[in-house]
Amino acid sequence: MSEALTGAEFKKQLREGKPKMGLFLNSHSPTVAEQLAHSGYDWLLVDTQHGPMGFLELSGMLAGIANGGAKSMVRVAGYHDRGGIQQALDMGSDGVLVPYINTAAEARQAVSCARYPTAGTRSVYFPQRSMNRAGLLGYAGSANENVILALQVETADCIKNIDEIAAVPGVDLLFLGQNDLCMSMGLYEKYKFPDMYTSPELAAATDKLKAAAKKNNVILGLFLFGTARVGEFLEKGFPFISIGNDLHHILTQAGAYVKDMEGVSKEKGKPWTRRPSALI
Repeated sequence: MSEALTGAEFKKQLREGKPKMGLFLNSHSPTVAEQLAHSGYDWLLVDTQHGPMGFLELSGMLAGIANGGAKSMVRVAGYHDRGGIQQALDMGSDGVLVPYINTAAEARQAVSCARYPTAGTRSVYFPQRSMNRAGLLGYAGSANENVILALQVETADCIKNIDEIAAVPGVDLLFLGQNDLCMSMGLYEKYKFPDMYTSPELAAATDKLKAAAKKNNVILGLFLFGTARVGEFLEKGFPFISIGNDLHHILTQAGAYVKDMEGVSKEKGKPWTRRPSALI
């Protein structure tokens, strides 16, 4: 296995436009996290906002991801979640994704929780997993440049204030959440699914996000289900892309096997039909 990139090197490559593909983890399983860390993805994000994992499970998941060599991220509860940000970084996460950012003041609070003084207000403590390799001074001395601080762009107010948000010092990445943004903008009510994702309103919001990120040298990322639009967003300047989550991967791969078995059984005159699933 090649030498792992530092967080600063990882971010530098992203700013240069090198794609980094990843996956959200919503099952609270260290075993699944470790296995997926060996699957070829650049990064894995443990989603504590929408997943059932507590700090003990999170600790095991981050250890598993590190063992597999992928970069790790944690989606916390919000900019107010000082405890969640602290725990994620102390346990060795390479960064955090902070959801539901609406204003520059909220962005500044998120940055502050993830940065050591004097750039922020993160508390220093030793020993802990984040410091096991380089020690207290080796880790803390470079943590502010290595930690990946990502903010989720998922509300109409965030788009309204995106120029000020993107300009906040310490914001590394702006992560587009199309589902919530479409809901916040009322596009689920205006359009028939899935037309909201190709609507002019969402396109205009995305263009505004892109312009603010480019002006401030901030990395762009987004969440997609599947690979159909990956090429489109790579061309749009989004190098940090999630291809769904672990549970969706399980469902889609299981669905592919189930479809094959339906076909084979019918062909052999022993027809079998799947039970209802979450995909149909």
